[in-house]
Amino acid sequence: MSHYDISNAAWISARACNNSACVQVAHLPGGMVAVRDSKDTTKAPHFFDSEEWAAFVSGVKAGEFDFAG
Repeated sequence: MSHYDISNAAWISARACNNSACVQVAHLPGGMVAVRDSKDTTKAPHFFDSEEWAAFVSGVKAGEFDFAG
């Protein structure tokens, strides 16, 4: 169980959200970021510090997670 208080978190849905399967992000105090799946908000989110989050966002922008298709 996390020690981060997410009770008042402002969750932001991804732009590509189709209203039933969304990734949601909340910026928390101290630079932490929480990520969850909107299909089941009862599951604990994943938490990232600012360096981890910056590395992830950089990887997304660089196409590191694109499917080869």
